[in-house]
Amino acid sequence: MGDCVQKITTFSKGLLKNEELYKYILETSVYPREPQPLKEIREATAPHPWAFMGTAPDAGQAIEMVLKLINAKKTIEIGVFTGYSLLLTALSIPEDGKIIAIDPDREYYEIGFPIIRRAGVEHKIDFIESQALPVLDKLLEDDENEGSLDFAFVDADKGNYKNYHERLMKLLKVGGVVVYDNTLWEGTVALPEKLMEEGRKKEMRKDIVALNKALATDSRIQICVAPLGDGITICRRIF
Repeated sequence: MGDCVQKITTFSKGLLKNEELYKYILETSVYPREPQPLKEIREATAPHPWAFMGTAPDAGQAIEMVLKLINAKKTIEIGVFTGYSLLLTALSIPEDGKIIAIDPDREYYEIGFPIIRRAGVEHKIDFIESQALPVLDKLLEDDENEGSLDFAFVDADKGNYKNYHERLMKLLKVGGVVVYDNTLWEGTVALPEKLMEEGRKKEMRKDIVALNKALATDSRIQICVAPLGDGITICRRIF
């Protein structure tokens, strides 16, 4: 197996092994169409040591198209970080659209918040500083919330992705869409587990592999796995 036998220790956005090709896609098709506020929030996030946690711009472009195609108005986001995907959603939904944004750490959100405010979409966002499961369970206590959401985006703790999925299947309307981020985990999902060094990344890889298997056999959804960013899985609820 040659070089492939080396332990996987690095993490970067973009699954294309040809960096020039990935750069070409970004510079030709993504960046020229990226709204100025999104560019600003991306640049504000870049110096952060955890900048890799932000939504990849090419994945964001696909998410924007999904939002427009389904005419999303009422959405939820689990995992906000500095707010790139949150701002993207806020810019894409109608003026009276709403986003429930959940993250346990407001500090990161504050990095992007001034840009969100300047973009004039602050009123669309209900930011809740909390772990996501209690918020989802609280929403489900009200029967009127079942089947009320058009769209969901999840980029949070991988160990809870399956728990989020079960709750989102109740909150999303039939025809609604949920997008999960990091579902190819730098391509390591296709590699033997023994190639992964022990640690947090290896544990999260196990969570992603388990999620992918669960989504593939879930008859409630149609799915599409796209190798954008670190891999996104688009799920449309069909019943």
